[in-house]
Amino acid sequence: MISVVFPGQGSQKLGMGSDLYNKFEFVKNIFKNADEILGYKISDLILNGPQEKLNQTTFTQPAIYLIGHVICEILKKETNFFQNKINFFAGHSLGEYTALTTANVMSLEQGLVLLKNRGESMQSAVPLGEGGMLAVLGIQTQEIKNLIEENFKFIRCFLANDNSNGQLILSGKNTELDKFALLLKEKKIKNIKLPVSAPFHCELMRSATIKMKKIINDQKLESPKYRVVSNVTAEEYENIDEIKQLLIKQIESPVRWRESVEYMISKGTSTFVEIGPGKVLSGLIKRINKEVKVLNIDTLEDIQDIDK
Repeated sequence: MISVVFPGQGSQKLGMGSDLYNKFEFVKNIFKNADEILGYKISDLILNGPQEKLNQTTFTQPAIYLIGHVICEILKKETNFFQNKINFFAGHSLGEYTALTTANVMSLEQGLVLLKNRGESMQSAVPLGEGGMLAVLGIQTQEIKNLIEENFKFIRCFLANDNSNGQLILSGKNTELDKFALLLKEKKIKNIKLPVSAPFHCELMRSATIKMKKIINDQKLESPKYRVVSNVTAEEYENIDEIKQLLIKQIESPVRWRESVEYMISKGTSTFVEIGPGKVLSGLIKRINKEVKVLNIDTLEDIQDIDK
């Protein structure tokens, strides 16, 4: 069975979707509609940059979401892909909004407005340059949890993403992450500071949670037509109320991606299709389970190949 997954931040690239934009007139219309909804030319930013601006979470979130949505619309119109039995949809952080849109829970306009507000509130939760994220490699989840707990009185860091076997992401203030990196170096544990603009998925995002709680609760959502897996629980959503509650909770909660993939596999998934820019999730899935098949749909060529 097939499960479809959508990437989050870090997958953005200048010019993503340009071949799709140039090929299909209705894609140009979707981009134009997005410009009007957001109140700025996200189409120009995606196609022409600058990259530094595209990398700011305020713009990254709706941009990646838009590309994933566009690819799904092309697949619906031009291929038989969605005639396959889809086991689950899932997305990494902001990718969960793409999954929910594809499952007909929210509209394109709702998704763009939610992610515009989500990006702005997450960026403003911590002053620019004060917070960040650290990738820790070659260590298991419980080991890093133990290290965080043992040192929390002296170094305040938080587990933000459990991405795959041997790839974990920490969030915190940069001064604290630097201390933790030294601790990891002493223990000969490899770590890499990530080029992100804020410490996502931890309690430092509290002000973003407060702002987004009202905005999310005010949305009229529809019952999902497909099963969607939550980042917070690593299990499928039960109902609309739970979707709202968990999207609010997701802002400060760790992304349980490894467990989400394992859950989808345990429920019969044998093939994952990553829809959107890049191959980040594909790489993570292969590290989680080498037996499953992984495909990517990013470019026009990928779309043309999918029905072959």
